[in-house]
Amino acid sequence: MDEAGVTQQYYIATRSSPADDLTRVLKYGKMFAVFDRHGDIGVAGRGEEGIFYQGTRFLSRLAVSLWGYRPLLLSSTIQSDNFVFIADLANLDVSRNGEVRVPRDTVHLLRSRFLWQGICYEELKIFNYGLVPLVIPLRIGFGADFADIFEVRGTKRERKGQRLEDTLEKDKIQLAYEGLDGVVRRTNVHCEPPATKVSDSELQFEVPLAPKEQATFHLLISASYDSIAQNGSMGYTRALAAANTELSAAVSSVCRISSSNNRFNEWMKRSVADIEMMTLGNPEANYPYAGVPWFSTVFGRDGIITALELLWVSPWIAKGVLEYLASMQAQEHNSDKDAEPGKILHEVRKGEMAALGEVPFGCYYGSVDSTPLFVVLAEAYYTRTGDLPFIKHLWPHIERALDWISRHGDVDGDGFVEYARHSTRGLTQQGWKDSGDSVFHADGKLAEPPIALCEVQGYVFAAKLAAARLGEVLGDDRKCAALQDEAENLRLKFEEAFWCPRLATYALALDGNKRPCRVRASNAGHCLYTRIASSERAELVAQTLLGEDFFTGWGVRTLGRNEVRYNPISYHNGSVWPHDNGLIAAGLSRYGFKDLAGKILLGLLDVSGFVDLHRLPELFCGIDRHPGKGPTLYPVACSPQAWAAGTVFMLLEACLGITVHGAKKQVLFDQPSLPEGIPQLSIKGLRVGNATLDLFLERKGRSVDVHVTDKAGDVDVLVN
Repeated sequence: MDEAGVTQQYYIATRSSPADDLTRVLKYGKMFAVFDRHGDIGVAGRGEEGIFYQGTRFLSRLAVSLWGYRPLLLSSTIQSDNFVFIADLANLDVSRNGEVRVPRDTVHLLRSRFLWQGICYEELKIFNYGLVPLVIPLRIGFGADFADIFEVRGTKRERKGQRLEDTLEKDKIQLAYEGLDGVVRRTNVHCEPPATKVSDSELQFEVPLAPKEQATFHLLISASYDSIAQNGSMGYTRALAAANTELSAAVSSVCRISSSNNRFNEWMKRSVADIEMMTLGNPEANYPYAGVPWFSTVFGRDGIITALELLWVSPWIAKGVLEYLASMQAQEHNSDKDAEPGKILHEVRKGEMAALGEVPFGCYYGSVDSTPLFVVLAEAYYTRTGDLPFIKHLWPHIERALDWISRHGDVDGDGFVEYARHSTRGLTQQGWKDSGDSVFHADGKLAEPPIALCEVQGYVFAAKLAAARLGEVLGDDRKCAALQDEAENLRLKFEEAFWCPRLATYALALDGNKRPCRVRASNAGHCLYTRIASSERAELVAQTLLGEDFFTGWGVRTLGRNEVRYNPISYHNGSVWPHDNGLIAAGLSRYGFKDLAGKILLGLLDVSGFVDLHRLPELFCGIDRHPGKGPTLYPVACSPQAWAAGTVFMLLEACLGITVHGAKKQVLFDQPSLPEGIPQLSIKGLRVGNATLDLFLERKGRSVDVHVTDKAGDVDVLVN
């Protein structure tokens, strides 16, 4: 395949430039919804709007009108807990024969919407604030294209299934589609009270209202795979109460972090809410889906990194991720899935195209880094919790992962883990920068596989040391010693093969001929996170990544701006990714550069003040910061994205040098630091085993005082 073809593979298409690019997002379990600020679907936008369920768009159009016109938007938001969307709308001027009969803003329309247990619940309240009675024509247009998520992303299909006959009643409508996979998918629309008139594309109501009177309508939309539609008999109000009870229970398990900086508090609240939204209702317990709209499913790498980000505050997410990924660990060779024994999952997809094999991602293993990161997370989880029974349960999976690293990850036996896809339709690049043009030489030529990424060698180094520590805990001293030796041999080979003195950083990768890709990229920052870098070279990497070539003022770019493929508005070759910055900051902290970690924290804090809802997106453009101008957004970035939401926790961990030792019942602060923008920090309800802690931290010059304000149970706080 030529370079253009590689770059375009599984590309997320952008077909138009909307007048309003702000969308609203809701998610619960397998269902998510993307719509505009009015609450409408498919009226404007880039084509990604809809109500989706298990990889299929079950509703592609939803439009509300008053007197035949789209209402005027007054305000629109998602509540701070991410659960309910609210929009205030008003009528436009209604004229007849050149005379305004109903002035604008006479009728107020309040829309509220949430998702819960496979149903989209919507309430519409109409208020007449005029002085005379009105009969208000309310119209709700709808439609379902049953497009697969990959079709929505831009993938063309030669054939599709067929639409079946619609079922129409005054209070119920069912739209149906039979896919080429033989599955019948149905969209069920239920309205209360019944409509005055129903067609296959619209509900019509005539709403008589006296002055100061109001009327309420409920719309329930569900997705089903059989002839039995969910009727939502619980109703809007009862469903909302039950959902709020579930949400409150989930939020109460997370420690509460606040500061003297209000922008930081807003960022933190939204991040907590985003993690809950990406996790709540998923059948894979405590496993956050990657991002909405394109990646609302299980991803191995994303789940592991999100769990690492959140480990010190929410270790049960790590346990959920480890449990599920262990259950899905590859058992055999399958080239169509890029699967090999012991390998950890890349992604799981539902939907017609995945079921038919039109895309290989139904159950796909094409990531080179998920397997070593799985081992890293397992040991980190044990350190955090001291949960030895779970580690004993997990140990056979860890051993299989280590075996994959040695046998299948390092096919040529040179000590480095490489990748080359086996599936003809799989991912060409299988590191976290998985766009087709992300790994190249200094002249811009794409690297030939098999490719050994610098950060992957760091992950493998960390995995071997992590497994050695677990082996020691389990009493396998021989295994422990062997893994330590392997890790040290890898470190020495890595320094020799990857270090580029002229670049003052590590090469991005080695190509299939073992030639280094002498390109300065953010990947080297991950080598600090895993501590494979020597102290002297770590300092040079730190200076490189926080220099003008990389640091935009908002964050660290993925690629230095003097590299031949640098493009600050591309996906991976010059953009800024929050999770990437979190890992870099954590790496900087591990070598003592907490001031630089704080610089990254403050940059992303400023980003949170500019973006909608204080929500960090998957990525944003790497254009330099200018006074009075916010960051430049990337048009098809997922927002929310789990590992972007988790970044703030890793940034705090980096600055505070905090480590929770569950088995030792200790919380350790290693030379804690807080940047100038956050002089005080409060942590309440931090759980360590059966104990809980409340802490107050205060910046004093270049040091931080740590105060225990409340403690329940056996736990010690140590400050170095």
